[in-house]
Amino acid sequence: MTGSPSSRTFTPVGRWTKSSRSNLNASCVELARAGSTTAVRDSKNPTGPILLFDGKLLAHFLAGVKVGRFGL
Repeated sequence: MTGSPSSRTFTPVGRWTKSSRSNLNASCVELARAGSTTAVRDSKNPTGPILLFDGKLLAHFLAGVKVGRFGL
């Protein structure tokens, strides 16, 4: 994936949610939706940067995470 940082703002519909599989030490990500866009952020840094995904891009990103493509 390539790209450059953006100053685009994101206002979620509803609240940020964590996976039910998240552990108690807060090493998790949170997701929020706004229309067809899904935002992902670090739960330890809620005012920090967020990643924005549209449609199929989120599915591709999650598939990459599952196979360790990003060192996560």
